[in-house]
Amino acid sequence: MAEKIATRETYGNALVELADKYDFVVLDADLAEATKTIKFKKAYPERFFDCGIAEGNMMSVAAGLAAAGKMAFVSSFAMFAAGRAFEQARNSVCYPHLNVKIGATHAGITVGEDGATHQCIEDLTLMRSIPGMTVVNPCDAVEARAAVEAAMQTYGPFYLRFGRFACPVLNDAESYKFELGKGVMLRDGKDATVVATGYMVHLALEAAEELKAEGIDVRVINIHTIKPLDKDIVVKAAKETGAIVTAEEHTVIGGLGSAVTEAVCEACPVPVLRVGVEDKFGKSGNVPKLLEEYGLTAKNIADKVRAAVKMK
Repeated sequence: MAEKIATRETYGNALVELADKYDFVVLDADLAEATKTIKFKKAYPERFFDCGIAEGNMMSVAAGLAAAGKMAFVSSFAMFAAGRAFEQARNSVCYPHLNVKIGATHAGITVGEDGATHQCIEDLTLMRSIPGMTVVNPCDAVEARAAVEAAMQTYGPFYLRFGRFACPVLNDAESYKFELGKGVMLRDGKDATVVATGYMVHLALEAAEELKAEGIDVRVINIHTIKPLDKDIVVKAAKETGAIVTAEEHTVIGGLGSAVTEAVCEACPVPVLRVGVEDKFGKSGNVPKLLEEYGLTAKNIADKVRAAVKMK
């Protein structure tokens, strides 16, 4: 069985591991224990700033530091980093195109017992809508570390989405190569394609295995970079398999499903069905039960693939 690691843990570790290689500072909003930036604070206290429960101010401070030549990582829960500080992310960071990286943890409904107010399922929509913002949603710990370093190597605003709940490690740390803006075909197939991101990637692979037993050959693509979207790999899949299902731990409105649908409709219209949270809020509860209730399961992905194949 694959090892399971929460991507927020990797985020904290990566900041420490890369601190001597890259010149950056880290800001948090009174959640360092939860976001795991506490690891950086302990290792490099002179490069860490706790801005308190004032996320908008934290984003503005980061913008000021970036305007003065510093690379700044700002961290909080996705609900606060993308939601509460949206105006500052848009106007203070992205409008002047500053070198600020947003490390947003506790995204999606896998926050579990924290409930609807902390389960951010709208963040990809919000961040994707801002001009100049790069949006990355890694599927496992290996990809998360690579994404953090890619953000350090690339000038400009980044939104990095991390989870609280441990997820299986799919990639090999020694051989994995992260390419910003490039999707990864994890499995080839001819009958349909599942395009997945973040936590849903391992479930997409499970669904493909289930469907294989029925004679349905499914391609699985991991989209770690939501924006800019790898339109080439998506359109190629549409042309070659004729049906697409998207899977994301996020609302179906405006996230990966919307981005893929836009690309497919423009270049090669085929049936596209979406797996994600429908137009509703999350709720407090046990993570596996929440995933079941909201249809974020391998079974639901498989059902959508069957339906999409019938629509061809």
